[in-house]
Amino acid sequence: MTPLRLALSFLLIISSISVAQARTVWVDDQLYLPVRSGAGSQFRIIENAVPTGTPLELLDTSEGYTKVRTPKGTVGWVASQFVSKTPVAKDLLAQATRELEKAKEDVASLSQQLASVTEERDNLQAAENNLSNQAADLQDELRKIKSIAADAINLERRSRELREENQKLRNDLEVLTAENERLEAGKESDFMLLGAGLVLGGVLLALIIPMLKPTRKTDNWA
Repeated sequence: MTPLRLALSFLLIISSISVAQARTVWVDDQLYLPVRSGAGSQFRIIENAVPTGTPLELLDTSEGYTKVRTPKGTVGWVASQFVSKTPVAKDLLAQATRELEKAKEDVASLSQQLASVTEERDNLQAAENNLSNQAADLQDELRKIKSIAADAINLERRSRELREENQKLRNDLEVLTAENERLEAGKESDFMLLGAGLVLGGVLLALIIPMLKPTRKTDNWA
């Protein structure tokens, strides 16, 4: 029960007591109170031994006497000096004691609720701190992932560049290979031409050399 509800309950009790006081009287501090059939001691007793603190419904008043209805339903008269418009001190003390015990119970309940709320708050605080730590860890992990992703992108770009360079080198190699084959073919052709030239030169020399030798003249004097 909250303090506000406790205060409202206390005010409600006070209000109830005030309303009851307008319609109820109590047997004063006497051990027993006789109820008579009329407003005077000469009237017979119709209910005896009404104990102290008994609430009586107030019906009417006369000089020195009060007309009441007892809890048993008896309607009669009692001496006004032996009834009070407020509960007797003993009952007030008992009521105050009950209210005090109730207030203690409410305080204990509130203390227990406060302890529970405090524990829940501490648990929530611990959970919040744990979540904050997890969030920080996730942020670090995210930064690492971003770094790895950036490295992967750089590696992919570098790999692509290397593939392009490799393809270019292959193209250059193919060009050089074709040029080399062309040069090799040219060399073979030159060797063939050179061999043919040498053969032709040899043939020509073979034809020319005999022609260059002096012919013997016929010796007519012989």
